[in-house]
Amino acid sequence: MSRSAKTRNDTFGGTLPVQAVVHAQRLLRRWSRQPEVLIQSVIFPLALLLMYQLVLSKLLTHTSGHVTIYGFVPLVMVMGALLGAIATGGALHRERESGLLWRWWVLPGNRAALPIGGLLAECVRAFVTAVLLLVVGVALGLRFHHGWLDAVAAAFVPVLLVIGLATMVIGLAVLQIGKTVVEFAGLLILLGAFFNTGFVPVGQYASPLRPIVRDQPMSTAVDTMRGLLDGGPILVPLLSTVAWSAGFAVVFGAVALRSYRAAMLTTPVH
Repeated sequence: MSRSAKTRNDTFGGTLPVQAVVHAQRLLRRWSRQPEVLIQSVIFPLALLLMYQLVLSKLLTHTSGHVTIYGFVPLVMVMGALLGAIATGGALHRERESGLLWRWWVLPGNRAALPIGGLLAECVRAFVTAVLLLVVGVALGLRFHHGWLDAVAAAFVPVLLVIGLATMVIGLAVLQIGKTVVEFAGLLILLGAFFNTGFVPVGQYASPLRPIVRDQPMSTAVDTMRGLLDGGPILVPLLSTVAWSAGFAVVFGAVALRSYRAAMLTTPVH
């Protein structure tokens, strides 16, 4: 490492991993004080789980023949992860508009630490939310038929999916039209809450919708978690979830880097 690069890193507090962790900690502290992030990532999924289980459980169990709690809990775990990422995207766009990203550009430190730290914070938030929803699920009747290790593995599945989605959100949120794009993505996720295998089995949907419902990323993640918690296929839906997340990351990774750099170079207008 050159002397100038070493000075640059030391000025901001160490190497790229250290700087990324610092940014992640900053974001997690800020999110804990932002009502919109808490509402979308925790309160709304919790309310959705209670509505599903207390209002729709008997009806859907009777019509589908499946115990709904093992679909509802994985579904809201995924919803919490994805909606939290959308809320973060909205906050990121506001940072762009206020000029905060530009101020990060002129500060010493590795500029890649900001998006990497954001991705790390998203993973931590998604895992904590998943664990909280699992605990509520246990209170509503969920049981870990394959032990605690499989339950912990299930809590990491939303993290796996959010890696790709957060990369997409980071790339799109800092665009000039980022607010509109992020809001549209949020609407798609809300629509997906009623068209996935966690809501009702795929056979309950109309024939033309079944391939879409079965293969969309929320369904593959739900099927993976259901297999871990209650039994059923794990490997195929897990690989499908990995493929979706990797696809989002590859397609939008380069977009995220370019749009982040462009946003950080844009001087704020006051």
